Amino acid sequence: MERPHFIGIAGSGMSGVAKLLLRRGARVSGSDRAGSSPVAEALRGLGAVVRAGHAAAQLPGDASCVVVSSAIAEDNPELLRARETGVPVVRRAAALAALTEGSRTVAVAGTHGKTTTSSMLAVALRAIGEDVSYVIGADLDAPCSGAEQGRGELFVAEADESDHSFHAYRPETAVVLNIEFEHHANYGSLEEIYASFETFADRLAPGGTLVVCADHPGARELTRRVLAGPHPPRVLTYGESTGADVRITGVTSVTGITGITGDAGRGGGSRITVRAAGERIAFDVSVPGRHYAQDAVAALTAGLAQGVPAARLAPALARYTGARRRLEHKGKAAGVAVVDTYAHHPTEMAADLAALRAATGHARLLVAYQPHLYSRTRALGAAMGRALAMADAGLVLDIYPARERPVPGVDSRLVIDAAREAGADVADRVFTLAEAPAAIAALAGPGDVIVTMGGGDITTLGPEILRHLDDLARPR
Repeated sequence: MERPHFIGIAGSGMSGVAKLLLRRGARVSGSDRAGSSPVAEALRGLGAVVRAGHAAAQLPGDASCVVVSSAIAEDNPELLRARETGVPVVRRAAALAALTEGSRTVAVAGTHGKTTTSSMLAVALRAIGEDVSYVIGADLDAPCSGAEQGRGELFVAEADESDHSFHAYRPETAVVLNIEFEHHANYGSLEEIYASFETFADRLAPGGTLVVCADHPGARELTRRVLAGPHPPRVLTYGESTGADVRITGVTSVTGITGITGDAGRGGGSRITVRAAGERIAFDVSVPGRHYAQDAVAALTAGLAQGVPAARLAPALARYTGARRRLEHKGKAAGVAVVDTYAHHPTEMAADLAALRAATGHARLLVAYQPHLYSRTRALGAAMGRALAMADAGLVLDIYPARERPVPGVDSRLVIDAAREAGADVADRVFTLAEAPAAIAALAGPGDVIVTMGGGDITTLGPEILRHLDDLARPR
């Protein structure tokens, strides 16, 4: 891939692959709907040619291939031009898998927690001096920081199951955090998802290790199926369950660690105690909540599978301070903290709200939620609404469609009605993206926490909410 062209180059998954190719000397070009985003500017700074919008003329005549993700529509003009002119079209996962060749790869998969676990592992490995390469699905502390080219043998990759693309990897360690029925546009049943994860596990390199959560029923079922196969791999388990290879023996909330809310003493993390290989190990992580503690132990177990002693890796996990859109603190105004989260599945929504409860004590949680995808809302809208009942008050925006077309009868009322039926104090109407900042700010008072939640463009609202909070607090 000496001259790749990326369609949607500034996307969270695509930009990391583009960055690594730039680091390896490729002449990279691409297009993106925004064109002037921080990620696009960071790629330009590395030497990429990035153009705004999509047009057939933007495909370079000397392109060696076109890289696309599943988010790119088949009628994209650059993709159509590539097919017309015979330029090879490469899926993003295949491009990333090619970059991992020759490396000792850890591929992290699961319905929830992939980004956190893979970024925890990458940060901790680098903290102990391992010059690891990595590509994860979110930035850590700056645009384009979700990928880096190292000089060592290890490569950490977030492996996406949503469109079967994680079948492209040949990992030395495959991590499966959990399995639930998700990605309804691509899977017809939970059984189809199990079959896809079985294929992922079968892709392990000879002598490789499957790391699975002993606490999650979906991961346990996958373990049962894999071990019953003709060539079962080595399996390492982690979790609170008796018999887990890396057993969690304690998770306690700790204040004074870097806080979600940005307030000294108001935020928190967790102190985790595990028993691994007969040794008791205690360490801190700077993100609160039991699900983040489990992600940290998954990272610890993956490191152990790669031969990194748990006692050496565990203290380095404290160096992880979070990823963009994973309970990201956006600022504070008028005594109100604003936090942004990518949570869009009911399990993720409930877990993040529980984590915020643990981190903020008695603060009121106010949620502005944007459902993501018509297919997901049709299948899980009621469960989304029930998850919102964990907040003190909130509102629901229009569905963010991404690549999908509207589905008759499917809208955000499915979420609102279920939330109100569950006792949630949720506004009885659907809000637009433009209306939401003022509306959610008007509900807040000093000491509250506002959460923007969802997988779409709701992430852009933080600065507007902060501005409205300032305006409301300013004397008239």
